[in-house]
Amino acid sequence: MLDILYQDDALIAVNKPAGLAVHRSKMVGNAEEFLIDQLREQVGGIVYLAHRLDRATSGVLLIARSSEIAATLGEQFMGRSVRKQYLAVVRGWPEPDAGCIDYPLPGSRETGPRREARTHYQRLATIEVPIELGRYPQQRYALVLAEPESGRFRQIRKHLAHIHHPIIGDCQHGRGDHNRLYKQYFHCHRMLLHAWQLRFAHPLSGAPMLIAAPLDAAYAGLLARFEWTLPGEGRVAGDE
Repeated sequence: MLDILYQDDALIAVNKPAGLAVHRSKMVGNAEEFLIDQLREQVGGIVYLAHRLDRATSGVLLIARSSEIAATLGEQFMGRSVRKQYLAVVRGWPEPDAGCIDYPLPGSRETGPRREARTHYQRLATIEVPIELGRYPQQRYALVLAEPESGRFRQIRKHLAHIHHPIIGDCQHGRGDHNRLYKQYFHCHRMLLHAWQLRFAHPLSGAPMLIAAPLDAAYAGLLARFEWTLPGEGRVAGDE
């Protein structure tokens, strides 16, 4: 069963699990299960995607109950009035601790034309773990809050890799040695990118909406182990 964060007659917000493809496409390869199909069975009706998340990414995903509502929400995303906040664990400590990555990106085809793309980031917490890897006896990692202005293909993943702080668990744009380290020492087998909060206007009433998705056990357990807290909570992530 999918974790439904919010629902009414217009829309549904679900907490997408990491590793579950949203819908059928050439980009998801050999996926056999799709979120959109599971949700249709769960709620008993036709639903429409308002936006998308990568297969490896978890977190808030908006689903419309009609094509008209999907179009209205889509206009908000296209107009950049939706505020999207993601949590990412990255290799190294980004410097400065807050900034904007302004780097044009192509679409799903790397050879396609590049379009403007900006991602704001803020370093929330850091850690240095005493594990030898390569030339270094210790490894540095950081928890980053990322807010993309645009919605380019794999934007956050590509932007953080561009500044040499790739997301842990990212097989396409990350570092294989650090991904293996997390599997071996921290039993973490997922990409550490989570769509944490989404702010938008309700498509019918116009009321401001804030939908937040809790971290799954693997992500929350890692943050608890590192004694990292999330903004505004004042506690270790994962504590209940």
